Amino acid sequence: MAYRALGTTGLQVFPIAFGGNVFGWTLDEAASFRILDSLVARGMNFIDTADTYSRWVPGNQGGESETIIGNWLRRSGKRSEVIIATKVGKPVEGSAGGLSAAYIEKAVEGSLRRLQTDYIDLYQAHEDDQSVPLEETLEAFDKLVRAGKVRAIGASNYGAARFQQALDVSRANGWAAYATLQPEYNLVERQAFETELAPVALKNHVAVINYYALASGFLSGKYRTAADLEGKARGSKVGAYLNDRGARILAALDEVAAQYRSTPATVALAWLLHQPAVTAPIASATSEAQLDSLEAAASLKLEQDALDLLTQASAY
Repeated sequence: MAYRALGTTGLQVFPIAFGGNVFGWTLDEAASFRILDSLVARGMNFIDTADTYSRWVPGNQGGESETIIGNWLRRSGKRSEVIIATKVGKPVEGSAGGLSAAYIEKAVEGSLRRLQTDYIDLYQAHEDDQSVPLEETLEAFDKLVRAGKVRAIGASNYGAARFQQALDVSRANGWAAYATLQPEYNLVERQAFETELAPVALKNHVAVINYYALASGFLSGKYRTAADLEGKARGSKVGAYLNDRGARILAALDEVAAQYRSTPATVALAWLLHQPAVTAPIASATSEAQLDSLEAAASLKLEQDALDLLTQASAY
């Protein structure tokens, strides 16, 4: 099994991070346990979640995904076999969220309790909080690393300039620095990452673990008309891709998938893995067949003509 270095963290991860947002949303606990068991059996060791998942589900308060993962860790005894990444900063269980030192100190205890572990491998700022000085946020994260509660830190949804500023603040103070960046990036959503964030990540040797790697399922090819979206949990997001450019991207994915005897989802993830700034795209699955596609992407080597076809079809 070929793993990748997660930036400068010293951690080795499977090239696809599993998106834990489905736990407590489209998967109940029993189904989540089956997926988690299968992940580990396949050697897929990287799981990304957040304290706020899955707050958007009616009746949920946030923390449901972490709770399910924690229950599975307790039942399976496989804590040492997985890399757990979670996030802080968005509202959860009635809190207002944010990245103040006081809130981070409180929130990490909640995540540790729900995950039923004494350390988090990667603790990420879920979004930038410009109401709090970067110095306050980063010193709080540094204290968690020094205390052994967190092994490494990262950031999600930061702009390029602010992310670079955060790196500079950490270095100036000798604090733990953001080692990972989690932006939106896929064949449909390319421009913001490629023009702004990728240069910063490459310059600073930051690992990119991009979310919406399959564009909320659109790049799997299962959504091609408005009728395909009826009753689907992610329909509102995917609907924006049902246009001429989206059709060109799907046609290119179909062509490459046929050439490699693969699937559109596997090809879309493989294209990401050929991009120099990307370490491990985040994608989720709710079935064994979908897990097959994620696993296959890690070993699919695309020739330059296939990469060019996909890049040109998705040009912005």
